Amino acid sequence: MKRRQAETTTCYKETMKKISYGDIVKATNWLSPINKISSSRTGSIYIGRFEFDTDLVAIKLFHLEENGARDSFATECEVLRNTRHRNLVKAVTVCSTVDPENNEFKAIVFDFMANGSLDMWVHPKLHHNSPKRVLSLGQRLRIAMDVALALDYMHNQLTPPLIHCDLKPGNVLLDYDMTARVGDFGSARFLPSTPGSPEDLVGVEGTIGYVAPEYCMGYKVSPGCDVYGFGILILEMLTGRRPTDAMFTGGLSLHKLVSSAFPSRLGEVLDPHLSHEQQRACDRVLMRRYMVPLVEVGLLCSMESPKDRPGMGEVCARILSLKEAFFEFC
Repeated sequence: MKRRQAETTTCYKETMKKISYGDIVKATNWLSPINKISSSRTGSIYIGRFEFDTDLVAIKLFHLEENGARDSFATECEVLRNTRHRNLVKAVTVCSTVDPENNEFKAIVFDFMANGSLDMWVHPKLHHNSPKRVLSLGQRLRIAMDVALALDYMHNQLTPPLIHCDLKPGNVLLDYDMTARVGDFGSARFLPSTPGSPEDLVGVEGTIGYVAPEYCMGYKVSPGCDVYGFGILILEMLTGRRPTDAMFTGGLSLHKLVSSAFPSRLGEVLDPHLSHEQQRACDRVLMRRYMVPLVEVGLLCSMESPKDRPGMGEVCARILSLKEAFFEFC
């Protein structure tokens, strides 16, 4: 793993546009809080524009004083070097240098996603400057398809397979045309080619509510981790409720809430904005033909036992069939 990470930085330096610490400082208006889009323990993301370019970019600065930030930077570089897919966030370049005080400085520059994160659209009240529009059923189907295609590529078309380990609405970004792209690979893992090797590790550093329950019992990293997170993401996108909502106490969960209403009382738990959209003559047809099957995918993917979850190839086939039928009907 260390050897691949070392090669990653070299690869970027050789093939991508070189930028300096000064370039990044100027691009972000001297790291202005106004330019800061989001922040986590290991890094902050700024919107910016370089003097030598006209396009906006998103610049992720790593908090190297925090435990795990260096590993997160190395992992993201390795993933970006080894992947290429329209539904994965694309990197422009990286910067690994020192600041004027001789402190280590690491950043990754990404294409700017004009429509923000899926989290902003699903939970607009929790975000400042969030979109005033809401997602239609058609848009939610397209986003589900985009994310499923990204995971299918990672699990079934890469060698070795790649597991995201932290799939959630905040890590799904939307381009200018609302194409969804999966990002933030700081917790990702490439599965080892030999089971039982030192890289075959336990311990997923995901987000509470999206981490598959088996990892609390010592299971190793597997594609089922992402399938579970995808299932929760689908249920959250359709209900407008986070898996960590205050109502989920005493054994109640997002999965159990939706399951208890499935299929006949789904309207009681769906996002009210989505339900309002369907108040027309064909609302029952839309519910029966498209909403119920999409919710079923979310429920199957978020089953407690990993053996009860489908693989992403099957998930993609199901959602593609739904999406094509929906746009033929509408």
